[in-house]
Amino acid sequence: MIIVPEKVIPNLIDRTTSYNAVEAVFGAMSRGDAYNFPVIREDIGYADALYGFKSGFDKAGLSLGLKSGGYWPGNEAKGLTNHQSSIFLFNADTGQVKAIVGGNYLTAVRTAAASSVSIQHLARKDSKVLGMIGAGHQSAFQMRAAVEQRNFEKVIGWNYHPEMLSRLADVAEELDLPFEAVSLDELGAQADVIISITSSFAPILMAAQVKPGTHIACMGTDTKGKQEVESALVAKATVFTDEIAQSITIGECQHAIAEGLITEGQINEIGAVINGTHAGRTSDDEITLFDGTGVGLQDLAAATAAVELAIASGDAIEIDV
Repeated sequence: MIIVPEKVIPNLIDRTTSYNAVEAVFGAMSRGDAYNFPVIREDIGYADALYGFKSGFDKAGLSLGLKSGGYWPGNEAKGLTNHQSSIFLFNADTGQVKAIVGGNYLTAVRTAAASSVSIQHLARKDSKVLGMIGAGHQSAFQMRAAVEQRNFEKVIGWNYHPEMLSRLADVAEELDLPFEAVSLDELGAQADVIISITSSFAPILMAAQVKPGTHIACMGTDTKGKQEVESALVAKATVFTDEIAQSITIGECQHAIAEGLITEGQINEIGAVINGTHAGRTSDDEITLFDGTGVGLQDLAAATAAVELAIASGDAIEIDV
């Protein structure tokens, strides 16, 4: 069995590797070559934590396994990442444990890769202003991945706690882009691409605030009850997602579905756009929305790549079990 420790993964996985892995698995899902198992995600009644399992099987890549972990909101005060997880890979032929891989950094880069894939395939080619809603740990990964897909000239941001916007300003400076803190009205009026990455349980961005032609990547809603954008905005947009089943149960679309504003049939797989079986954006005025719920197959694809790279670099630890 191979162990790939958390500490070595940032030196193994770059954004291109993560992007390619996530894009490929989304395509495989849409073709029916890969599928996710039902998600288990529970409030454990301790430390305000949400804990659960995401799992699946990619028949094309023979990636079988699960991610175990969750969200501990008090961790940042302890100098730890709020999201904590580990990924377990199994031999698809025998069921034996193949690898255990640290999941914290991989979760961050695979989540950023998903929104990046959506920007590449759905955002207008002439997008110039990137809007960020949320300034937590994940926001830095999101911004770095997003700017690789379009020639953005400016980043604007909003956060419930304005003092945290310094994180976005610092990353924008690292990327040699100007940054401006704005109101939500200003963000919607200016941004060509909007990424929301919060843990909100109430809508933040409203339909009336978003201009025609905007692409929105909703990346924070992955639990029943969470919500980042108004249901009317979901109904106003052409909606894409990583997996429809998760989108309507734990994703951003759960609320628009419950309110009868959209039907399941109006939600499209991002993998279909990747595979060329869906046109994606059809006009410059169309609002497109990607509901990134976070699927287990993303984690397995990223972890499989990490194992291969760790073996090649000598960072893999091999043990007998």
